[in-house]
Amino acid sequence: MKKVFYFLTILISVFSLSSCLKENFNAAEGVLNPMASVYVVRAAYKDADVKLGPQTLAGAHLTAGIVVSDASSHNLPDGYVVIQNRWRGLVRGLVLALDQTTASSLVVGDSVVVELNGTTLSRSAGPLIVTGLNGSNVNKISSNQTVITRPVSISELTKNFYNYENTLISITADVTPFPVNETFSGNKTISDGANSSYNLYTESNSAFADLNIAPSATFIGIPYMANSETQQLRLRTIGDMLNPSGPIYPGYPEDFESPDFSLKGTYAGKSIDLKTGSWRLEQCLLGNTAGRDRIVSGTQSIRFQQGLTDATPCYLQMNYDLTNGATKVTFWYGCYYTDASSSFILEYSTDQGVTWHQTGDIISDPLPTSTSTAPKQATFLMDIKGPVRFRIFKLGLGPTSIPTIYNGRLGIDDFAIYQGY
Repeated sequence: MKKVFYFLTILISVFSLSSCLKENFNAAEGVLNPMASVYVVRAAYKDADVKLGPQTLAGAHLTAGIVVSDASSHNLPDGYVVIQNRWRGLVRGLVLALDQTTASSLVVGDSVVVELNGTTLSRSAGPLIVTGLNGSNVNKISSNQTVITRPVSISELTKNFYNYENTLISITADVTPFPVNETFSGNKTISDGANSSYNLYTESNSAFADLNIAPSATFIGIPYMANSETQQLRLRTIGDMLNPSGPIYPGYPEDFESPDFSLKGTYAGKSIDLKTGSWRLEQCLLGNTAGRDRIVSGTQSIRFQQGLTDATPCYLQMNYDLTNGATKVTFWYGCYYTDASSSFILEYSTDQGVTWHQTGDIISDPLPTSTSTAPKQATFLMDIKGPVRFRIFKLGLGPTSIPTIYNGRLGIDDFAIYQGY
């Protein structure tokens, strides 16, 4: 009877980490949990190799996660499999060093349970990795699980690398210098325009090494420590280069850091000179309230008014043109603090602001900080030739009346425009 109960406890723990991947819990008071989250396993490393097992994991000897790497692409060392899981809202990842047969049998979206007893957690090769595994240590319990991809800026990734190491992320960035018929093979420098850069590395024998890289794209990949000092982003397949476009315009993204917020601290309409040029802020202001305004970089962002109708237009608008067309626009957005969501559109003008045209769909999914402190990134693809300017237009839905009307304050930051090519 005790064996049956223990087995059920393991199954409950496995289910909590492999399907929803949310909480690590004990099924019964006084029973040690055999399952440790990836977060807990990583925390066991203290700058020296550590033997994993009940003695170092508070009684646990198992972990679980979703496979996010693709062994068939050969863009990681042979036998390396990367898993990630989410525990108490924290996504963390690990490299498993396996034999090639076992590694090649695991694909993206597989949910696995890993026996850690007797293995070693090490960083001697660069990435934080579990060694001493064999095929019998890893059991696949399901397939086609949802894989979390977290968008992140290069500055955030660099500052908090170990929070993202060996997980799946996305970065919208340019390749610098401008690539002319260049392939992925080797090291490429990518920059997101915020005075920060990162290494995008592709093994020469990877499945997509000989394919051409776009001047700019959203690159999905795994942050990887190649050695004790070198951080890299490693894509899995050519499909991890999303929304290719021309390079970002010089001076972008517009980060709304200058002038000081006090010069536009009310919602009344006013044109001000920002870093990239003159902008009209109509029913929006420069906000600097940490934890409430949706600040992605620096200390300021844009805050839109709430509860307005169509009788009072609400928009953030360029008063100048960019001459080389546009292939993409990106920016970050979210609700101001715990406000209700809202709806907005991106519009463009090719006649110096006389007429405006919507591009892309209405966005109605900004989240409050009570749901997520991380803003979302909007991406709009287009092929506009010649001079163009843009604006974000917040829809006048009227006062918030849940559950029928959602029209809270909206936060925007780091507005980027990409040229034609």
